[in-house]
Amino acid sequence: MIRTLVAEPTTLTREGLVALLSREIDIELIAVVERGEDVLPAALEFSPDVALVAAAFPGHDGIAIARVLYAALPGCRCAILSAGRSMRDLRRAIAANVHGFLVHDCPAEFLAEAVRQIATGNKVIDPRLSLSVISSPACPLTTREAEALRVAAQGSTTAEIAASLCLTSGTVRNYLSRAIAKTGARNRADAIRIANESGWL
Repeated sequence: MIRTLVAEPTTLTREGLVALLSREIDIELIAVVERGEDVLPAALEFSPDVALVAAAFPGHDGIAIARVLYAALPGCRCAILSAGRSMRDLRRAIAANVHGFLVHDCPAEFLAEAVRQIATGNKVIDPRLSLSVISSPACPLTTREAEALRVAAQGSTTAEIAASLCLTSGTVRNYLSRAIAKTGARNRADAIRIANESGWL
């Protein structure tokens, strides 16, 4: 039996997942939680083979939870459940060592098979996102250019970005100008949008 934990804040989605997985004779639902802060305690108590964790909870980042879960229970393989197909979330999830990235509207049979594959150590990504990963260009930004854009995305001024990154305002302006050119953007806001949509921030 594949001991499985489901962590999903949305009632309709959570109940749908439970209903779908409960039909599978080789999958045992050992814990179902709806709050982000309950995921790790439940996992530590029940030691699941697979944890299906929502990408976002009120007040909590599901991908950050997955990273903590991986550190605390290396034997528990985690999959992120996303409401959309964000390349940024996918890249963050991969960096967090998750074993799966699934989308809420995937077919029921795909979900069950994904749990089986993840339980054996295989990595599973929604097929529509897999194609995007293969076809998407590598990030053209340097680490510093990406950092400057990331801070700019919070609405910071050039001076605030400089203070945050311990740089001069002139250096920040250079980084932002290069980022705008490399992304083919018209301006800073456009560069932030393109970089976010491409999963580079």
